[in-house]
Amino acid sequence: MPIVELDPFLIDQIAAGEVVERPASVVKELVENALDAGARRIQIATAGGGKTLLRVTDDGNGIPREELRLAVRRHCTSKLSGGLDKIATLGFRGEALPSIGSVARLSVASRAKGADDAFEVVVEAGHCEGPKPAALTKGTVVEVRGLFQSVPARLKFLKSDRAEAQAITETVKRLAIAFPGVRFELSGPDRSRTLFEAVAPEAALTRIGAVVGEDFAENAVEIDAERDGVFLSGFAGLPTFNRGNSLAQYFYVNGRPVRDRTLVSALAGAYADMVAKGRYGVAVLFIELDPALVDVNVHPAKADVRFRDPGLVRGLIVGALREAFAREGVRGSTANADGLLGRFSGGVPRQGGDASSKAPAPAATPRFADLAPGAALGRDASSRPRLDFGAYRPPERPRTPFEAASAAYRPLETQPQGAGETAAAYKPGDSSGKLTGQDHGFGESSQTAYRSEEPAVAAHAGERTPEEPATHFPLGAAKAQLFGNFIVAETEDGLVLVDQHAAHERLVYERLKTALYGKALASQLLLLPEIVELPEDDCDRLAEEADTFRSLGLGLERFGAGAVAVRETPAILGQCDVKRLVKDLADELAEFGTGDSVKSRIDHVAATIACHGSVRSGRQLRPEEMNALLREMEATPGSGQCNHGRPTFIELKLADIESLFGRR
Repeated sequence: MPIVELDPFLIDQIAAGEVVERPASVVKELVENALDAGARRIQIATAGGGKTLLRVTDDGNGIPREELRLAVRRHCTSKLSGGLDKIATLGFRGEALPSIGSVARLSVASRAKGADDAFEVVVEAGHCEGPKPAALTKGTVVEVRGLFQSVPARLKFLKSDRAEAQAITETVKRLAIAFPGVRFELSGPDRSRTLFEAVAPEAALTRIGAVVGEDFAENAVEIDAERDGVFLSGFAGLPTFNRGNSLAQYFYVNGRPVRDRTLVSALAGAYADMVAKGRYGVAVLFIELDPALVDVNVHPAKADVRFRDPGLVRGLIVGALREAFAREGVRGSTANADGLLGRFSGGVPRQGGDASSKAPAPAATPRFADLAPGAALGRDASSRPRLDFGAYRPPERPRTPFEAASAAYRPLETQPQGAGETAAAYKPGDSSGKLTGQDHGFGESSQTAYRSEEPAVAAHAGERTPEEPATHFPLGAAKAQLFGNFIVAETEDGLVLVDQHAAHERLVYERLKTALYGKALASQLLLLPEIVELPEDDCDRLAEEADTFRSLGLGLERFGAGAVAVRETPAILGQCDVKRLVKDLADELAEFGTGDSVKSRIDHVAATIACHGSVRSGRQLRPEEMNALLREMEATPGSGQCNHGRPTFIELKLADIESLFGRR
């Protein structure tokens, strides 16, 4: 078959396959054009999930009459005056409008800023008509009807109207976050009205909360960092505030929403060993850098970018988020407290219970009406049984004297008042992380001692030391231990419930990591080098990162054209599958540009040791031991969640507790 030149209309349809994937793709291109035109108000109307109608109206600068026909021709644009290495706009190829016009009926009506009249062009089946006069006060109106009606093969692969409408909403939300000063309105017969009012730049978190969720603002930490000309800003959710998917992760490069693998991997690394497997952190991150240092022309829909130095960007994200989490100290997610309050108030059925078996409360009865004075709980006062508590006495419990040598959190110094009134001694500034004892600080018989200059709660119930109580600490003063596993602490404005096993597990894990990574990790020399055959590209990537792997105890080098020789492995891993480890590293380097398999496996071993070496559930703790644990949590970054991503404590504010009893 001879080579022939394709028809221009067929060329446009082929290009439309790359640019116009679904109705949401059309909305993305049209809204980006409106933003590039300086619009401050953008209205999007849809019908039939965008398959029947898409209309985008803006109040931007508009298009002059003489440029309207050029606007719908391929590769005609006003945005590349600085070349491909100086792209400062969202769109730049000049392909969107002609591609849309080849698979739908497209009309563009516009009135240029300062012009007396508006004009319109119509593109259908690749043919352009106009410009002709139109009625429009300012800005531009782009209308798309019958998307893919001329290409039935594409139309049948679209999803339902509801699914396509949701995809459009998600597209608008991502753009709305990047431009808080622009008003976005989304409406149509196939959806409920969505409105994002314009806000000032300093109130950007308000717009983010409207998109991600109002609870995000309460559980986010601000990110602001810079490294070698790359600026990172935005907000990241606390590790205990996470989701079951990655849809709530938003990345922007020079204002452009992207979904880049490098950024996704970096965010996962920042939340590593802080969230449970299958859970994802919530974050909105903005990266600003010189346009010459990033290539945005690597994806048809401009969804991916390529950084000149991806390692720099990854390191900035991981380091900035880790530092921000450490700066926040012990701060728990309000979602945990809300869930607990829901269970208290009956809004959430208890785990394992049957919610349907509970009889619904009468709708007309106020929540605390039966507790009003004289209400008699809905019955006659004379019919209520009389309860006699006069003969009741609490059962006697055996009291064992406190022995510092066997305490899980033994103080370094004891006071001469007596065993039952010994106060814990803990020094918050002591973070040396040194491990002592034959079991390296993991056995309960040789736990690392804690110092404290603050008085602890008195050992005997009902007694207090004359000194100032420790309720002014972030985690407060220990008051009780429940079920041998949960510590109840009182703060100045609420109470805190602490999972003692999860909390101590995290403390041991952090101390172990400090000891491990404080210097080059010990390695074990293999009796015979392990030869791993790999593609030559993978061998090259592994060889480039050999120094990094060596600091983690993994020694490897090139062994011919298509293999690497592994001579040393990290001692802490013991007997490991060397071939599988090296192949996993090669896959990570090829996909993300970084090899975290070695570090993640070392961290997994450390987490396992910490889990088995921490205080077990059911261990009875004395007040000074509980307070020592709380003070150590306050001084340890990341102590808000255990190694498996579960929260270590839940805080209830006094106002929440009072609301449960109808006091508020």
